[in-house]
Amino acid sequence: MREGLNGKLSGRLRSQAAKVLLVGLLAAPGALAQKVTVEFDQSADFSKYKTFAVRDGQLNSKNPLLNSDLVKKRIEGDIERYLTAKGLTEVSSGPSDLNVRYHFGAARKSEIETYPVGWYGMGTRVVRVPYSEGTLIIDLRDPATKSLVWRGISTEEKSDANKIEGKLDDMVKKSIDKYPPKQK
Repeated sequence: MREGLNGKLSGRLRSQAAKVLLVGLLAAPGALAQKVTVEFDQSADFSKYKTFAVRDGQLNSKNPLLNSDLVKKRIEGDIERYLTAKGLTEVSSGPSDLNVRYHFGAARKSEIETYPVGWYGMGTRVVRVPYSEGTLIIDLRDPATKSLVWRGISTEEKSDANKIEGKLDDMVKKSIDKYPPKQK
């Protein structure tokens, strides 16, 4: 009788440990997802901004795929397309209502995850999960006041840095989707 009880208990604990492991594995891809945050000057009148010009872009990545003139052109093209879709007009020379500056960088990072293992699921296995994080910062500056009026920060986490390059369009779009900001 005692052995039957221990067998049932052991089976339940293994089942629970398997469920915890499954939930952890299913949640892991969600942890590697895109995040977008926006900061803006509460006192700025965004309705007065009608034109923009991309003035400066900087790339800072050790991965040559993410640190090239082609990536720069792609980001600038996306910024121009999405700001134009918001009703702003791009000016190629002369003064503009908004000067756009952006910074893009990527770095290798790792995250520590723990899983229950062992007899009765009482042990712990620690696993280091490497990933790449790409961050795109888009600044909109008012040249008349020489101040930052809006900033979009998009962070993409992928298991492979090459996959970040494929998400650049999405990073720009999701940031600019939050322009103009909803003021409180």
